[in-house]
Amino acid sequence: MSELRFDRVSVRYGSHRSGLTAVDDVSLVVPSGSVVGLVGESGSGKSTLARAAIGLAPISEGSITLDGADVRSFRRNRPIQMVFQDPFSSLDPRMTIGESIAEALPRELRRPADRRAEVARLLDLVSLDPERAASLPAALSGGQRQRIALARALAARPEVIMADEITSALDVSVQGSVLNLVREVRHELDLTMLFISHNLAVVRYLCDSIAVMYLGQIVETGPTEQVLSDPQHPYTKELLQAAPTRHGDLLALDPLAPVGVEPADPHAPPTGCRFHPRCPIGPAARPDRQICVIAEPARPQGAHGAACHFAGTGPDLPIGSVPEPQSAPVV
Repeated sequence: MSELRFDRVSVRYGSHRSGLTAVDDVSLVVPSGSVVGLVGESGSGKSTLARAAIGLAPISEGSITLDGADVRSFRRNRPIQMVFQDPFSSLDPRMTIGESIAEALPRELRRPADRRAEVARLLDLVSLDPERAASLPAALSGGQRQRIALARALAARPEVIMADEITSALDVSVQGSVLNLVREVRHELDLTMLFISHNLAVVRYLCDSIAVMYLGQIVETGPTEQVLSDPQHPYTKELLQAAPTRHGDLLALDPLAPVGVEPADPHAPPTGCRFHPRCPIGPAARPDRQICVIAEPARPQGAHGAACHFAGTGPDLPIGSVPEPQSAPVV
């Protein structure tokens, strides 16, 4: 068992008057052995939520637990590890690859020969030549560095991996190979994973279920295929409309959607539903729907739910906007 649970988690920076609530009352379950995709635009709070799970962001309210144990109680050999977005800044340029990986190994491996053998095994696991252990990060490409970052995270023998936009900084030519590697490692080690991305093709390829995040809150959750084929929240539909089709074109935007509306200021989010100033089925398009301005919708419930007063209504999204993957998507 390695179930990761976020229970009404909030992350705040600064004071209540002038501060920022980056994550607001988020509840989410990452079941044991599954991959949950966390999607949303930049600034929605995805990375902050993941950082809170590994102790890099303060938990202001709520709790994050792994199999019932509060993650704040973990000190050494933390069972949750993170692979960061930028492979060029996640490794110490002065340490060899072998030293970087060995630094994360459990203390039980005391003999130098055992540690070298484990480093070689991890390099082989991420499809790199064990002889690379003597190289410095500067001698590696971005894709190779991201493989090293994954090997370093696996060195701690974690139960859960947090993968934060791990392909977005890579060249298109190597993104697919890294995604295939993540998929293989996940199945081989039976890892639990929270996979953060803004790319829905990647999420469809890797993830069992999806949580959609907007302005610090979860607005839709459900099995991957259900969310992508039958989105219930207008923000999820907006993300799908921005996704390239199999022909490489963007879907036409909803003609009823408000034009030129900027995302809300996270320091002063709108009342009621936070998405209502941009919503194509909200009061900007339907003045009679003032409930969206007044009342905050309930959090997503059930196997597939959305935090929307009018969930599932509005213009239909054309089927096939995120094509069924046959291999790792080029993103």
